[in-house]
Amino acid sequence: MAEPDPDTISSGAGQRLGAPETLGISTLDPGHRPPAMPPGRHVTIRVRMLDDTEELFDISQKASGKVLFDLVCSHMNLIEGDYFGLEFQNQQKMMVWLDHIKPIIKQLRRPKHTILRFSVKFFPPDHAQLLEELTRYLFALQIKQDLYCGRLTCNDTSAALMVSYIIQSEIGDFEESQCRSHLLNNNYIPDQMPLIDKIMEFHSKNIGQTPAESDYHLLEVARRLEMYGIRLHPAKDREGTKLSLTVAHTGVLVFQGHTKINAFNWSKVRKLSFKRKRFLIKLRPDLNSSYQDTLEFLMPSRDCCKVFWKICVEYHAFFRLFEEPKPKPKPVLFSRGSSFRFSGRTQKQVIEYVKESEFKKIPFERKHSRVQYSSRVQHNSRLSPLPSPSHREVPTDSGAPGDRIDSPRRHWKESVLVSAEDPAASRARMSPSHQRNGHEERTGSVSRTEETRSPTRQTHPEHLNTGVVSNSPHLSASSGHSHGMVNGQKSLELCSHSPDGRLPSPLTSPLLNDACSVRTDDEDEVRRKRFPTDRAYFIAKELLTTERTYVKDLEVVTVSFQSAVGQDEATPDSLKDAIFSTFEPLHKFHTGFLREVEQRLALWEGRSNAHIKGDYQRIGDVLLKNLQGLKPLTANLSKQSEILLELEKVCKASRRLEGLCRDFELQKVCYIPLNVFILRPLHRLIHYKQILERLCKHYPATHVDFRDCRAALADVSEVVDQLQGSLIKMENLQKLLELKKDLIGVDNLVVPGREFIRLGCLSKLSGKGLQQRMFFLFNDVILYTSRGMTATNQFKVHGQLPLHGMTIRESEDEWGVPHAFTLVGQRQSVVVAASSLVEMEKWMEDVKMAIEMAKTSNGPSSELLTSSLTDNKCPEDSSVEAESEDDMTAPHVSLEKPTPHRGNTMVHVCWHRNTSVSMVDFSIAVENQLSGNLLRKFKNSNGWQKLWVVFTNFSLFFYKSHQDDYPLASLPLLGYSVTVPSESENIHKDYVFKLHFKSHVYYFRSESEYTFERWMEVIRSATVPSSRARGLNGKETRA
Repeated sequence: MAEPDPDTISSGAGQRLGAPETLGISTLDPGHRPPAMPPGRHVTIRVRMLDDTEELFDISQKASGKVLFDLVCSHMNLIEGDYFGLEFQNQQKMMVWLDHIKPIIKQLRRPKHTILRFSVKFFPPDHAQLLEELTRYLFALQIKQDLYCGRLTCNDTSAALMVSYIIQSEIGDFEESQCRSHLLNNNYIPDQMPLIDKIMEFHSKNIGQTPAESDYHLLEVARRLEMYGIRLHPAKDREGTKLSLTVAHTGVLVFQGHTKINAFNWSKVRKLSFKRKRFLIKLRPDLNSSYQDTLEFLMPSRDCCKVFWKICVEYHAFFRLFEEPKPKPKPVLFSRGSSFRFSGRTQKQVIEYVKESEFKKIPFERKHSRVQYSSRVQHNSRLSPLPSPSHREVPTDSGAPGDRIDSPRRHWKESVLVSAEDPAASRARMSPSHQRNGHEERTGSVSRTEETRSPTRQTHPEHLNTGVVSNSPHLSASSGHSHGMVNGQKSLELCSHSPDGRLPSPLTSPLLNDACSVRTDDEDEVRRKRFPTDRAYFIAKELLTTERTYVKDLEVVTVSFQSAVGQDEATPDSLKDAIFSTFEPLHKFHTGFLREVEQRLALWEGRSNAHIKGDYQRIGDVLLKNLQGLKPLTANLSKQSEILLELEKVCKASRRLEGLCRDFELQKVCYIPLNVFILRPLHRLIHYKQILERLCKHYPATHVDFRDCRAALADVSEVVDQLQGSLIKMENLQKLLELKKDLIGVDNLVVPGREFIRLGCLSKLSGKGLQQRMFFLFNDVILYTSRGMTATNQFKVHGQLPLHGMTIRESEDEWGVPHAFTLVGQRQSVVVAASSLVEMEKWMEDVKMAIEMAKTSNGPSSELLTSSLTDNKCPEDSSVEAESEDDMTAPHVSLEKPTPHRGNTMVHVCWHRNTSVSMVDFSIAVENQLSGNLLRKFKNSNGWQKLWVVFTNFSLFFYKSHQDDYPLASLPLLGYSVTVPSESENIHKDYVFKLHFKSHVYYFRSESEYTFERWMEVIRSATVPSSRARGLNGKETRA
C-alpha cells in the first residue's frame, strides 16, 4: 500500500475494508469558550475520562465546581454536557458528585491526590433524546464500564448482544479468527468465556454497522434493562430488611438485591427529606393506596442520607422542571435545613438549546476503534477533538472512474473529513431507526462520497419493532438502487445522517446533508440550455412528476398494505375485495399511463432516437386517450366511503387486524394516514383537471395540442362534477375517522350528519391561569382536550360545549387577556385566548357560522363523552397540563413497548406550533399535491443538494430520488412563511424561494419560472390559510 498523504493523517486514518470509521462528529458551540478563571493560586486537577485516559486541568482553587466542569466539556467540545458530572471519593470514602456551586477548595481537601471521574450522571429514558453523536458515544462508554464492573446486570442474551455491538464499534465487521482472538484478550463482562460463541454469533449479524450505529443499538438494548443507570444506595426498612434505594427519571425506586420491588413516581411524592440516618419519603394522599403517608428508610449514616437526598433533588429538577430553580433567599438570622439546589440546565432546556442553535461540526477520535491493517497510522488516543484538516475535499485516486469500491486504498481515500471551519458540516451516518421527521436539526455538508456498502445488514430480530426502531420489515429495495438494509429498512449510502432514531416530532426538519447529489452551477446551466423552455413542457413535466408519486401511492395500498395486512388470515375477504378490486386495476392502468408519459417527455426533450420534435412536443393526445380509458375504472370511485367504513368496521371487530393496520401506519412507507391513500384516486382526477386547465389556458386555439387538451378537459370535468358531492362527504368522513384515532375519552364521534370544521390550539382561562388546550369544532359541538402522558400520544377530552343555544363575544377588555373571546353555552361558559388576532378572527368566524348551522339543522346528538369524562370543568386540568409539557420533550412516552400511535399527525403539529387548521385547508392541502426535483440549501451551507420533494397534507416530504419507497424526512409547513430571498442573503440564483420558521431557514431552487410559481402557490396554500372557498355544508363547488 502506498504511503498516505501526511496532510490527512491528522484527520483521518487508513482503514481495512469493513472496518468502521474511527472518526465521529462533535459540535463546536460558537460561544463554547473555556470559562473565566477567578484569581488565586492554581492547582492541577486530574480527571479520568470515560475512555480511561486522564487529562490535567490547571484551575484556581477559588473556582467553583462549575468552572472545572465547563472546562472539561469545553475541552471535549461537548454540547450536551448537562447529562454528565464529575465524581470523586470524599474523606468518608463515599463516591460523591462535584457540587457546581461550591468552590473546589471546599470540596477537594487534597486536590493534587484526588482523581475525579467524568461519568454519566442523568440517564434519560430514551437515548433518542441525546441529539449528538459524541454524547451517545460517551453514554456507550459508560455502559461498557457498567457491564465490565457488574453494575449493569442482565441475562446472558442481552449481555452477549451488547458486547457484540461494542466489538463491532471497536474492530469492525466480523472475521471469526480476529473476533475470537479479540474476545480472548479483552474482557467486557464478568465470566465472559461461556458466552464467546454467542457474542460471535451476534457480531456476525452486525455487518456494515458504523461505530455510531453500534453505539445507538447498544443504548437501545441497555435502556430496556432494569438496572440501566441504576446506582444502588444501601438501606433498611423499618423491619430491618436489607434493601437498596436508587433514583431514576421516573422517581425513587426500591430494590432488593437486583430486583425492583417498589417505585414511587414523582407525581406521587410530596416531599423528600432526611433526619440523621433516616431517609423520609412523604407521599400525596391517595384513598386507593395502602401506603402510609410517610415512608422511612434507615441508611448507614447521615452522610449517606444527604448524598442520596442530593442526587434525588437533582434528578427531579433535571427531568421534571422546565428551567433551573431559583436560589433560595438567604435567611437573616439562622437557617433551617439544607440550602442545596440543582444548578444547571434542565433536560427540556438542553433539548431546546441544541435544537434551536447552530454549531460548527468537528471530528473526535474514538479511542478503542482500531485499524489493524496499517501499523504506520498513529491515532490520537484522547477523547478530545482532532485538529482541523487542511483541506475540505476528500483526496481522490488518480485511477479511472470505474475503479472498484472495494479497493483498500480507495476505501481509505473516502474516509470522512470534516472541516472545523465549515459551520454546516453534518453528523455521522444515518441511524437505522431514523424516522421521517426527526427533529429540527442543525444539518449541513460533509465532505464525503461514500460508496455502496454491504448488500444487506442484519439485526437481531427481537429489536425490529422497538419503540425507536422503524417498523417496516416488509419493505424491499428499489430496483436499480443498491441500498443496505437496516432493521428491515433501506439505509442510504450517499447521505450522512444522525443516528437519532426518535419518533418524529411535528417540528421535524430534513435530517439530510449537503453531500448528496450536489449539482454544480455549470452542470445546471448546461441542463437548462439543453431541455425545452416552453411553458407547456413544464406543465407536462408536472404531470409526469405527480404521476410518479401517484403510482407510488397506489403501491402503498396494492403492495405494502397487501403484504403487511392483506395476506393475514385475520383480514376478511370483504375488505380484500373492497380495496384490492378497486386499487389493483388502477395501479395497472396508471403504470402503463406513466410509461407513456415518460416516453413522450423523452421525445419532447430529444433524449431518444426520434428527432422529429414537432410531432412530439405535445401531451394532450396522451391525456385524451388515457382519460377515456380511465373512465370505466372511475365508475366505482363514488363508493370509496364504503371502503373507509368497511376498514373501520373490520378493525373494530378484530383487535389483531386493528393492530396490523396501526403498525402499518407507523411504517415509513405509509407517510400520510392510510385513509388519505384510499381517497387518492379521487384527488388525482382533480389534479388532471387542474393540469388540463393550465394547458388550455396556455395554448392558443390554433395550437396542434389545444383540441386534444380541451376534449380531455371536458371528459375529466364530467367525471369530477359527478364525484364532487361524494368527495366532500368522503373527505369529511376520512377526517372524522382520523380524529377518532387522535382522541381518547370520546364515544360516537363518527355519526351521520356530523361535519368537522376546525381544530387548533387555544389557551383556556381557568382558576390557575391560561392553560394550553386543543379545541375541535364540529357542526354540533366543540370539544376541548389536552395532550397527556399517555402511551399512545393521544389527546384526552376534558369537556364538550354543545353549539345549540351558544353565543360568542370578544372578551379582551373584560379579562385583560389579548385575543380573548368567550363561548357562552346553556350550561357552561368558557373563556379562551388565541395566539394572534388572525387566529381569533378565524375561530370566531367559524364558530358563528357553526352556531347558525346548528340553529337551522337537525344535527346529530351531542352525547360524545364517556361517562368518566362528563365533568366539563375537569379539576385535573392543571396536573394533566404539567404532564403534557413534559411529554413535549420526549418523543417516546412508553418505556416498555413501541408507541402505538403516530405522534406527527396534524393535530400534534397544531399543538406544538400553537395554530389551527380548517376542513377547507385540509381539502386544499390534499388536492394541491406537487412533486419534483428541487435543490435545497441551508442558511449556513455552501452547496445545493438535489432532492426529490413531494408536497401533500401540509408537509414537504424529502426523498433521494423518485424511485425511493419512503421519504427520508419531512417538514410540516404550518407556521412557516414562504418568501423570496432578499439581496442581503447573497442567494444569486434564479427561481429560489425561502422557507422560514423562527431560526430555521431553508432555500429551495427550482428549474424554471413555471415550477417556481407552482411551488410558491402550493406551499402558500399550506402556510397561508385560505379564505372560505366553499360553505361548511359542502354545497358550493371547489375552487
